[in-house]
Amino acid sequence: MFRIGLFLLTNIAIILVASIVLSILGVGSMLDESGGLNLVNLLIICFVFGMMGSFISLLLSKSIAKWTTGTKIIDSPRNNTERWLMDEVRDMSMRAGIDMPEVGIFPMQQANAFATGWNRNKALVAISEGMLQRYDKDEIRAVMGHEIGHVANGDMITLALIQGVLNTFVMFFARIIGFVVDRVILKNDRGFGIGYYVVTIVAQIVLAILASMIVMWFSRKREFRADIAGAQLGSKQGMINALARLQRESGVPDQMPESMQAFGINSGKRSGLKSLFMSHPPLDVRIKALQEATI
Repeated sequence: MFRIGLFLLTNIAIILVASIVLSILGVGSMLDESGGLNLVNLLIICFVFGMMGSFISLLLSKSIAKWTTGTKIIDSPRNNTERWLMDEVRDMSMRAGIDMPEVGIFPMQQANAFATGWNRNKALVAISEGMLQRYDKDEIRAVMGHEIGHVANGDMITLALIQGVLNTFVMFFARIIGFVVDRVILKNDRGFGIGYYVVTIVAQIVLAILASMIVMWFSRKREFRADIAGAQLGSKQGMINALARLQRESGVPDQMPESMQAFGINSGKRSGLKSLFMSHPPLDVRIKALQEATI
């Protein structure tokens, strides 16, 4: 129920903010005076809704991450392990040129970690209890360096921009397709007929699937950069060892909430066409890329 409520509140916020922005811009109907599509107005409307959805999600990302994973922020270290973790993150953040992020631990036995936040200087990095308990310090240091690399590289912001632009064009072209089918094929000569709405929904689903392939392609590319950051801020061998351990444990089903899987260091393995929708490259490919990298 909580996730449903959060989803509804997020979408209500998007609609309210987008409506205010469109009102300020003086953008009205998608139709012109002759009943045709006003492409300029349509593009502006799609851009506002597409970008608002992406950026409101980005602004809420830390809160959503904490709620969905049960992450507990380390405000004051309770033991030597937490104190060591805070010291390492502080040192690596300074070397990466970003402010100290919030550091958290989430209750999951599967080895995983994530970074999120709307601002590289207001970020959150977190590690699972299982990884913190089982992995050695060199591996944990490299993993946290990987997450700090995501923050320093601005991956969350860039991903939101890409998602927002793609949302814009998905909405824009879906409505053009719906309008053309409604007017040309179904011969509706006024307003928007039922054919427009049906075709627009179907076109938006298809285009959104294609757009998600582009987003996931970028997501896979950013993982290689973050692995390099983990090797530089931690150690190359520590990063390789951590990925190798993740590979050995890869038979365990992904316990990370679906909304957070793209932000974790580890993600489920897929094959065939499904591999196009993977947020992370295969672990063996990441290990090979690190072994061949000059760091």
